[in-house]
Amino acid sequence: MKGDDLIAAARPVLILVIVIWCIAAVNLLLGYRLNHWFGLEPRSFAGLIGVPVMPFLHGGIGHAAANTIPLIFLGALGMLVAPQRFPVASVAIVILSGLATWIFARGGAIHVGASGLIFGWFGYLVALGIIERSARALVGTAIVVIFYGGMIWGVLPQGNALISWEAHLFGALAGAGVAFLQSQTPEGLH
Repeated sequence: MKGDDLIAAARPVLILVIVIWCIAAVNLLLGYRLNHWFGLEPRSFAGLIGVPVMPFLHGGIGHAAANTIPLIFLGALGMLVAPQRFPVASVAIVILSGLATWIFARGGAIHVGASGLIFGWFGYLVALGIIERSARALVGTAIVVIFYGGMIWGVLPQGNALISWEAHLFGALAGAGVAFLQSQTPEGLH
């Protein structure tokens, strides 16, 4: 792999991270009102806005920081493994995991953060290797399992009410489902 390939793969992910950090700064200045205005609130009609917006909002600077490295790592890896399909997969993961979180997650909470997308990318990359069995997909799966295999525990209910384990679970399921759907079409949903 050439350095140019890595830079090209990381560019859209780096742009996403920059946007997340710009929104985090504005959110901080506004006393995190953006979370209340645009966060995903389960089964609330107004909370539907959070389905596409949730990955861009975070509960604090620490929350955004915790998501930054996995976003860059898994996002760049996804762009390297499936460059044509990964952008569409990412949008589908956000929508599917967001809708499932909106329908099934515990009420009385506002769900924000990119971890649903991160878990979606995890599920996507693991499933892609299992389903496709191409050298590129298998290497991607192996890298994900080696570096982020412990993420699987994040799909279980957490003792911390501030962690949306539901977004983690539905993200991972959406990612695996999108990988399966892409494998079933000649064009791979791209």
